[in-house]
Amino acid sequence: MNSQKTPPAPLKAQDICFGLNRETDERSLTAFLQRFAEPTFLQTLIPRLEEEEITSLLDFLSRLMHKHCSEKEYHRLFLKD
Repeated sequence: MNSQKTPPAPLKAQDICFGLNRETDERSLTAFLQRFAEPTFLQTLIPRLEEEEITSLLDFLSRLMHKHCSEKEYHRLFLKD
């Protein structure tokens, strides 16, 4: 018997909601980030960012990964080594 949880169905944009409970926040953040990372959106957004915004965003995301992921997880999950 498989003990892994089945991931919940993806949220629609209108269902993204924060502040209700941890489970909803996690699902909403996942849906938000997936939409944020859509190539068409990024092709529109990135050229409009100021250099400082690019640096700040990269620094913030790098700090989160460093804080919450081991080096092995970083290489396996993010770099796909």
